Amino acid sequence: MKTFSLALILSVPAVLLHASAPGEVAHRSKADIVDTAVSAGSFKTLAAALQAAGLVDTLKGAGPFTVFAPTDEAFAKLPAGTVEALLKDIPKLKAILTYHVVAGKVEAKDVVQLAKAATINGQDLVIGTSEGVTINNAKVIKADIQAKNGVIHVIDTVLLPM
Repeated sequence: MKTFSLALILSVPAVLLHASAPGEVAHRSKADIVDTAVSAGSFKTLAAALQAAGLVDTLKGAGPFTVFAPTDEAFAKLPAGTVEALLKDIPKLKAILTYHVVAGKVEAKDVVQLAKAATINGQDLVIGTSEGVTINNAKVIKADIQAKNGVIHVIDTVLLPM
């Protein structure tokens, strides 16, 4: 089994601006992951969480990063009050956000050949390909959103580390 390290989840919001259809490869963006996500408008919760956790500068760095980015709708699936509580518990928030990031650029063609991935928070994600691509219990709904410092894969569920 191949593994890879997850970088920071902050990269996801910026890349989403240049989202492509699932399975399509978008053209390389001139914006970093964070700026791409913020511009997309569907990652306001993720962007706020990254800011609160102090991860924005990291994800604006050279990278490359691979981010499995949950949408605002994904955050809305969490029980009421969860996001607000996390914004007040920075260590837990950082653990969750870094659980969405892989170090290095891992595009869809690479992800489908892996069974697991080590996140930058040190825990593994389980990758499934039997019904589309899943990361733990989250479905990848858009893949290969390019940024100048990595790639974003949009997911429909917030990943929670053990």
